[in-house]
Amino acid sequence: MTPSPPPPIERFVAVATHVELRVLERRPPEGTPVSDRSFVLVHGLASNARLWDGCAEALARLGHRSLAVDLRGHGRSTKPDTGYDFPTVTDDVVEVVHSFGWDRPVVVGQSYGGNVVVELAARHQDLVSGIVAVDGGTIELQDRFDSWAEVERALRPPPLAGMASSRMLALLRSSHPDWPHAGIEGALANFEHLPDGTLRPWLSLERHLMILRELWAHRPSQRLAEVTVPVMFVPADNGAVAWTHDKEASLAKATEALPAPHRTVWFRPADHDLHAQHPERLATVLHDATEDGFFV
Repeated sequence: MTPSPPPPIERFVAVATHVELRVLERRPPEGTPVSDRSFVLVHGLASNARLWDGCAEALARLGHRSLAVDLRGHGRSTKPDTGYDFPTVTDDVVEVVHSFGWDRPVVVGQSYGGNVVVELAARHQDLVSGIVAVDGGTIELQDRFDSWAEVERALRPPPLAGMASSRMLALLRSSHPDWPHAGIEGALANFEHLPDGTLRPWLSLERHLMILRELWAHRPSQRLAEVTVPVMFVPADNGAVAWTHDKEASLAKATEALPAPHRTVWFRPADHDLHAQHPERLATVLHDATEDGFFV
């Protein structure tokens, strides 16, 4: 039986003046051969590093080191009023990699984080050995909405501040009955839990909308044309036929633009947060791509 990996090591990495990112470093169990390929894990919009807990633990059992990052404005990282554009956010991740001195890790991003890692690979080719976009990396809101005002109306987050923590836990369990414990706990960590038993999102509404506006302007299909390292897409099919068809079209557009080696691994059926729902399966997909030479 494979021993359990040690608990994550929490660090705070200075990435800019007065801005620190919380990073969770995980290492393989003692006695497990350590792979020379490590992973950096980037969450989605309004999420946090702990939603990667299950996947990071599974990667550790497979011999991989990993870093899971709270992006600026999220989780326990600093929450400045500026710096939510894609170049700055990707530079934050670059500073994290440099601070650990890791040699060309694979950088994995989910949803909005998938677009972040595409931008990172386009701007910092020599830093990574490849990228993985988990149900993201091809998000082009301008293809779905005619204006920013329409985006803001459709994608504005619900008002969750003041909800009882116990109610949120019950909602998460009822809406995600097949999620493992680590996934539920990771989702709860999207919120600051207050002494009165209520919660509020770590990411404020103002900053959420700032990031959403940047995502509205982002064109990953254009950025992918500049990526030369291997790219893996891991999209989720949740059973909604029209939505899956749109994803397939976005993926076709993205892969047509790519000069780099690429592969697509569908999770069917799966939730958008498939890294929380199927952490061990995703870890195996990532591990196999290091073993078969896709990420060299």
